Amino acid sequence: MELNESIKKIRTDAKLSQENFAALFDVSQQSVQKWENGSAVPELSKLVKISKHFGVSLDALIMGNDNRMVEEMKNTATIRPQYESIHNWEFYSSNLITEYTQSTEEGLDIERYKDVFLSVAQLPKDEIKKKLGDVLFELVANARQKEGYSYNEPSDLNGILALCSKHKDNIGKTAPDADKITGAWYGRICGCMLGKTVEGVRTHELIPFLKDSENYPMHRYIYSTDMEKTDLSKYKYGFASRAFADKINGMPVDDDTNYLVLAQLIIERYGRDFSPFDVSRAWLDRQKKDAYCTAERVAFCNFVKGYAPPASAVYKNPYREWIGAQIRGDYFGYINPGNPEKAAEMAWRDASISHTKNGIYGEMFVSAMLAVAAVRNDMREIVLGGLDYVPRTSRLYEAISTILSLHKAGTSEKECFEYIHSKYDENTAHGWCHTIPNAMIVAAALLYGNGDYGRSICMAVQTGFDTDCNGATVGSVIGMARGIDCIDKCWTDPINGILHTSIFGVGTVKIADMIEKTLKHASE
Repeated sequence: MELNESIKKIRTDAKLSQENFAALFDVSQQSVQKWENGSAVPELSKLVKISKHFGVSLDALIMGNDNRMVEEMKNTATIRPQYESIHNWEFYSSNLITEYTQSTEEGLDIERYKDVFLSVAQLPKDEIKKKLGDVLFELVANARQKEGYSYNEPSDLNGILALCSKHKDNIGKTAPDADKITGAWYGRICGCMLGKTVEGVRTHELIPFLKDSENYPMHRYIYSTDMEKTDLSKYKYGFASRAFADKINGMPVDDDTNYLVLAQLIIERYGRDFSPFDVSRAWLDRQKKDAYCTAERVAFCNFVKGYAPPASAVYKNPYREWIGAQIRGDYFGYINPGNPEKAAEMAWRDASISHTKNGIYGEMFVSAMLAVAAVRNDMREIVLGGLDYVPRTSRLYEAISTILSLHKAGTSEKECFEYIHSKYDENTAHGWCHTIPNAMIVAAALLYGNGDYGRSICMAVQTGFDTDCNGATVGSVIGMARGIDCIDKCWTDPINGILHTSIFGVGTVKIADMIEKTLKHASE
């Protein structure tokens, strides 16, 4: 088959007119006519484009191997990924109900398409579902905000800071305190360990289990021996397969603690002026894909595809306001004692690679709280200090303000946590993992725990939702505010000064070494 015949066959097999074929390659219809009647030959650049567009090798196109061309076109036309093997976090069309919920909470005017979202969500995981999901993503990306929407929630740093109540008082930078930094590290690690054992269990099973194991109200770690006291067959949650404090050799690998070490590596490599792009490179260099969840997994895959921050946070990311960023900001508070503005600004640089709006604010809130906790020990002051770096016009600001008001009005601890459960449904992934309910739990546990380390982390964990994340954040803040002496040895002894990570080139570390590096970074 000659070149002219090859071109004609490609066009007709694709059911394209000469005019449409010409438009694909930015030439005139007359040029295509000449190519096909053999009176002219395409430039090499055009041949390359034809080859790439139709998935036909150049030699098959030019040399006219008819059988090979037919085979290549046939194979190319039918090549598809094995959709069932793609994790749902990486397949946007598997998350359309979450996308719809997230988008309506953001005030996007898409409610008339609700039935479309629900219908496509029910389709089998295949090419059609992918394509329809792509269409719905374009719809969301171009949707307007509904008239009368009550909130103003920017994602850019200047827009955020313009709406914050910062600088209410002079916090005052201070030199790093070794006892406080040590308290913060162990506070986070032990709080994470407490919640790790029951991460994912909902309270309708968590509370009965704690009662069965004589640990309600919660006041200690969950041990492997508790399994012997309990009839596990009545629970759907797999309690027996979890990490237990009496069976560990150091803190097990967990994303909450991985991010603490990863932030330290980012400061070590890029300095305090690191950029969001620097963070994205560190993520690619330092951990495998499976170390990242939800919004972080989407962002990681977007980095691989060439989407740089902040596009990496937006492209097909239905988890953009989930808790992932809120658990990553502690280190920026640790190294900016008394300087919540700088801590929050660093947190924004980190959060903006994977999150938007309230997802970003959650990390800024925690980082600022920790910077304040370095110089204050009153929990209300600390929560208010963190809230100073959340836009007043946001849903997160409104939610945390409500918790502060309930506490101030004398609402009981029980009623406060019941209120959180009434606002967000822990039985949906979106409700369970969203930034706002978990930030509310953190604020409430800090306020009602009143600086008591054990009581506060137990309160955060037994409330449910994202237990290891909330236990870690509450423990981190109290450890920073009160120092290492506020943490009883019953919490720290099982950790044995060791932290396991899944970070490339790091692996297992001594917590004392991490603390020493933190003090160095905080002094720079």
